[in-house]
This record gives sequence, C-alpha cells and structure tokens, in this order.
Amino acid sequence: MKIFRHDLSSFSCNCITALLLFVGNCHAQTVAFTFDDGPQLEQTPKLSPQQRNQAMLDALASHGVSAALFVTGDNGANQPAGYALAKAWSDAGHAIGNHSMTHPDLHSEKVSLAQYQQEILDCDKIISSLSGYQKWYRYTYLREGNTPEKRDGMRSFLKQQNYRNAYVSLDTSDWRLNEKLTAVLEKNPQADVTPIKLAYLAHVRQRAEAYRALSWQLQGRDIPQIILMHHNLINAMWLGDVIQQFRDMGWTFTTPATAFKDPVYQLIPERAAAGQSLLLSMAKTLGLGKFAGWERLLDDGDFEIEALKQQGW
Repeated sequence: MKIFRHDLSSFSCNCITALLLFVGNCHAQTVAFTFDDGPQLEQTPKLSPQQRNQAMLDALASHGVSAALFVTGDNGANQPAGYALAKAWSDAGHAIGNHSMTHPDLHSEKVSLAQYQQEILDCDKIISSLSGYQKWYRYTYLREGNTPEKRDGMRSFLKQQNYRNAYVSLDTSDWRLNEKLTAVLEKNPQADVTPIKLAYLAHVRQRAEAYRALSWQLQGRDIPQIILMHHNLINAMWLGDVIQQFRDMGWTFTTPATAFKDPVYQLIPERAAAGQSLLLSMAKTLGLGKFAGWERLLDDGDFEIEALKQQGW
C-alpha cells in the first residue's frame, strides 16, 4: 500500500519502516524556530514596528538561536520601512522564506491556482535580494489545496521553481493569544498581562510535549521539530521566555535548514490535514484516528482563552 509521496513519486511501506529505524542521531530533542507573516508594519500597543522587530531579534541573539522569517509582502516588506525590517533579519544571519504577497487562502473558490502562484512569484521579487533568501515556501494557513488540480498544480509549481515546502511539525496558536494580548493592552496599556504570558508559555509547552509524543508514535524517534510562530507583539514581548522554557525542558536548538534535512520533511502525505502540522497530516494518512490529546492540537488556543475568561480576562 502506498501511503506517502516523495518528490512526486510514491513512498513504499518499506521506506516508512526504514525511517522508523533512523535513530542514529537521536540525542536531545531539538527545535527550529520559524516566524510567519513578517515583517509587520501595523501599529500595536506598547511597541512600534521597529521595536517589535528588534525585540524578537534581540531575544534570538541572546540565546544564540538562528531562525527563519517567512515574509508576507503586503504586511510591510513591499515598503522601504518594512523591507528594512526584513533586511535586519537577513543581516543577523536568519533565513528568509516566502509566505506570499497577501496571504490568500488556496482553498477559497475565489482564489485560482494561477493567482496563488503569482502571489509567490511577486513575493519572491522582494525577498530574493536579501542575503538570507532561501527557496522555501510556507503555505498560507498551511493549506495545500482542496482539489487535486490545486494540490498537484502547486506541487509541480514548487518543483519547477526549485522551492521546498517549508513544513511545520510543531504548530502553535500564538496568533490567538496575541489577539487577546493586543485587545487588553488597547483598552489599558498599563494592564498587568502576566496571566496572558503564563497562558502563552503553558500553551507552547503543551503543544511541544504533545507533538514530541506524536513524533514517537508515528516515527519511533525524536524528529527535529519545526515550530510555527508569528511576527507579532506577543513574541516581541515574550519570545525570550519561550526560548528559555525550551531550555528548561531540556530541548536544544537547531537551524531550519538543518531540520529540513531530516527524512521526515521529505514525506508528502497523500491526504494532508488542511491547516495543520505535518505530523497531524501523517496521523490522518496512517489512519491513527482520535489519539490521546488530539483535541488540544486542533482547538486554536480555545483552551487557554477559556481559562483566561474564567480568570476574568
């Protein structure tokens, strides 16, 4: 039975078995940091766009973490001020990837395959001049096409353009908690937002532990996890705390480029789970069903938001 596709050719069960035996480099759990939707020029409470950008870069630098920024062109990189923010990531040694121009949804009936592909080419024109530029594309909403035409058309397009699919294994809902943080600070810039910080750290930890357990269930080993976060206020304020939490958990850090070399990121699930991590797509492809804790990986931060409401937030 053929389960996955690899480089648009079928991956046999024997290959899957071989991957399960790939444990030679299994040491401490590693994680690679990636950030979508940057650089953001929107105004937020507390910090200016430049301050938010620098705060994230400072947090990464202080912990010696090399990350990747996936650029959405219309969020700011198509303007001189926003391009300068993206360039700061590149100059600091971080990778620069493509996340389209306007963040369209490939699953929308209003978005054609040709339109979606043009968005990638247009963003490429902006970011290709940066020294950290990589031929990496991250699907918007992690949705890879809801029809065979769109799915297969995009796979062919990325191959022709020499782009790799910049998979995510450790998906977070930082954007949801960022919305809560921003709303609170807009009402009261001096509010004590410690409960939101603690909820955010707990959320990241829960996701990290759950996806690590899922990698063992599916692959029989620790894979280098690739975490999805965003270029936003919550990470400008607390990215350093997130990184330190991973250190306290015993995790170490790798680069996205190194993580992508792992065989698991060469797999292409036939029935990709829309808007979800590679590991969840694999779980669905293999018919894993409702495994322990699956609800918390699909709730977009609902658990944490409800807990904050119970605290009066």
